[in-house]
Amino acid sequence: MGLKETIAAKQAWRALQSRAEQLPNDYTFVYREIQKYYLKVAPIETTSNLTVLSDLLTLFEAGAAEGKNVLAITGDDVAAFADALLAAA
Repeated sequence: MGLKETIAAKQAWRALQSRAEQLPNDYTFVYREIQKYYLKVAPIETTSNLTVLSDLLTLFEAGAAEGKNVLAITGDDVAAFADALLAAA
């Protein structure tokens, strides 16, 4: 990865983190936990990680806009939800 790609990836990462901070606290907490989980168990290419995380944020943003509880989206087993989302990607 060259310098331009590294800078672009870092900007994309910061944009995702900024979006996550706009979510309600329970959504932000679950997002951060899933993010940590992905970084530990699914060492995949950064651009793929960002796509999965971006899709997750989009899902969470829609749920928050509808006033849903975050566990209504993920279910009680958040790790299984995260695995299914990763497998779908």
